Amino acid sequence: MTSWKNPILLISGIGVSYLGNWIYLIALNISILNLTGSATAVAGLYIIRPIAVLITNTWSGSVIDRVNKRRLMISIDIIRGVLVFVIPFISSLWTIYTVLLLINIAGSFFGPSSSVYITKLVPLVNRKRFNSIMSLASSGAFLLGPAISGILIMYAGTKLCIVINAITFIICAFFIYLLPDVDEDLDNIREPVQWKTIINDWKAVREFTKVAKFFVSVYLLFQCAMLIGFALDSQEVTFIKQHLELSDSDYGLIVSITGIGALGGATVAAVVSKKLQLRLFIGAGMLLTSIGYVLFYASFDFLTATLSFIFLGFFMAFANAGYATFFQSNVPVAIMGRFGSIADMVQGMIQIGLTLLLGLTIEWFSLQVVCIIFSIVGAIFATLLFITVFIPSKAGYFEESKKFISG
Repeated sequence: MTSWKNPILLISGIGVSYLGNWIYLIALNISILNLTGSATAVAGLYIIRPIAVLITNTWSGSVIDRVNKRRLMISIDIIRGVLVFVIPFISSLWTIYTVLLLINIAGSFFGPSSSVYITKLVPLVNRKRFNSIMSLASSGAFLLGPAISGILIMYAGTKLCIVINAITFIICAFFIYLLPDVDEDLDNIREPVQWKTIINDWKAVREFTKVAKFFVSVYLLFQCAMLIGFALDSQEVTFIKQHLELSDSDYGLIVSITGIGALGGATVAAVVSKKLQLRLFIGAGMLLTSIGYVLFYASFDFLTATLSFIFLGFFMAFANAGYATFFQSNVPVAIMGRFGSIADMVQGMIQIGLTLLLGLTIEWFSLQVVCIIFSIVGAIFATLLFITVFIPSKAGYFEESKKFISG
């Protein structure tokens, strides 16, 4: 159990920030919709992060792979905490968008940094269980956050929800401060990040993708299905409030109940992580998640929407844990920050395009019909992913006791 001390500390810190994010996200969605009455304005919230990724991720990976990951994550959380804290004192929509952009620019360093840190901190044989427990923490936050947010909004308004999120970032920074450094040889490889350095880093990532063709195939199929899901998320509150004609309270309740499915899925994933193949986590998890999106946008009342979301949340826990383990096991840790940052940039471009396409198409056609079509396309990508991961000759990529990244 001693070997789990530091991983549990990391999960606790990030889990607290997850909780704060959900408390704040629900409040922010409702605030923007009530402020503008526009589905496009709400969708704009989902475009800010991809824009931030495009701004930073051509060079952020080069920084991440050359600095102390632990100190970087601490700095990022402190910066985000301060910026989130000022949001309640802003009344302009575009100023809020600007602050959110700055928050996401800082946050674009955190994901790739944490992936590298986790890979170095957690032994390979424990990673699937670690990622399942991390998913459990995320799902717990998904369950508790909206419920807490709903109560706080009812009795104290949205501003307190946002301040709480700022505090959780500071708490997360403290937990990470308690963890050890894992970059023992960093001083030997540190060098100034110049334009030539960035170009060479891009070439290194390109060479890796040429060698790891199967990994790239799985990665692309998974991300295509997931990014369509992210685009559909931008219409979630609009679908519930305007198509199903449910209230703010109903929306908060649906999201809260959905957390039960996500928490259940993450719990089961953590329990069976040693028994089920990684391929099942990724392939079946993503396929059933995509089917959940189809069912949700085909729903016609509170009950069917809630049941669909529970189904979706349950299997997304498996998909996320499986993908994280697959990524950590197949991308060399020496270039993981660079690969993750460049990949996030490409994903950001695709997400912006998909979200805008979805939003514009909805202006011309039925919200439900367009979202169902998008979700079916996502399910097709997930089906191709399921078939791909079960190719017998590629089983080595899913071994949890060794790395297998060529071919």
